[in-house]
Amino acid sequence: MLKLPSTGRRVWIVPLRLAASLVILTFLFHFIDVTIFWPALRRVSLPLWFAILFGYLGVHVLGCFKWAMMMNLAGIGLSPAQAGQGYFGGLFATLFLPSIVGGDLVRVGLTIRLRGNPPGVVLGNLVDRIVDAAALVCVAGVGASLIPDVVQSQSGRILRVTTIAIAVVSLVSLIGVAISARFAPVRRWSYRTRRELVRLRQAFRSMLRQPQRVLVALSIGITVQTAFVLLTSVIASGCGLHVSLRVWLVAWPLAKLAALLPVTQGGIGVREAALAALATPFGAPPAMTVAVGLVWETIIFGGGLVAGVISYSLGLRGGAPVPARVAHEKSH
Repeated sequence: MLKLPSTGRRVWIVPLRLAASLVILTFLFHFIDVTIFWPALRRVSLPLWFAILFGYLGVHVLGCFKWAMMMNLAGIGLSPAQAGQGYFGGLFATLFLPSIVGGDLVRVGLTIRLRGNPPGVVLGNLVDRIVDAAALVCVAGVGASLIPDVVQSQSGRILRVTTIAIAVVSLVSLIGVAISARFAPVRRWSYRTRRELVRLRQAFRSMLRQPQRVLVALSIGITVQTAFVLLTSVIASGCGLHVSLRVWLVAWPLAKLAALLPVTQGGIGVREAALAALATPFGAPPAMTVAVGLVWETIIFGGGLVAGVISYSLGLRGGAPVPARVAHEKSH
């Protein structure tokens, strides 16, 4: 009986966030010049759109490799098929859940179903997400260093605040995990809780033994985010918006970080508003910037659908179930 209201609230979350996206987009269209927006949108040809989609999925293959590396560093032992099933399943889920955080929950759930070890899966995914956030800040920092006076601009201030926030959240998260793994009063807890804590300790120690893997993951993350920026600049050129790549290196990562806020469905509206606000001071017309952002949204949607097909196909071909020993432990 107590679960019904919660279920009802979850049912209304998606429509409410879609409504929030619609409100923000309506607000944007009220202020931008639609006589510039629509021609810019129509300039993107179908062959170019499919080329961007192919590149987007290719970059996510590299992202899948990075994510699997963090999972296996935490002792999960994912096969390539299982990694693909979990990663692309989470990418598909972002179409229906708020921001990439919802996709992470699906990714974690699929991985736990395939391999068990919830503490290790959560820790591996947490470190992977911290690496992604750090990669975004690094890309934005490089772009800021290439633009004169950007440090004193609004974008520069946003970058500094974002960097501090990510550093604080990441540090607090890792310290919390370390304290739980090292100093938790395990004797007071149940056998099942102690067993999960042992797994968390093992995963944490495994990562501490190989810090160079995290640095490799960071370099891959920077490559992935830079590739997304390059794809966005190609879309911008297709729309007729010719802005220096340095501007996209600053604006795109910060707009993506803004889209993580679970305000709208998948960050739709928030990403476009942030992108326009960040790129306008550097000479990018807001109408054309919003057009670029919405084309990118269609790439995300198309890529998410393809990712769902990939995840389902890999599940049929190579997704091994949880080992019998783990399944037996879960039933008790």
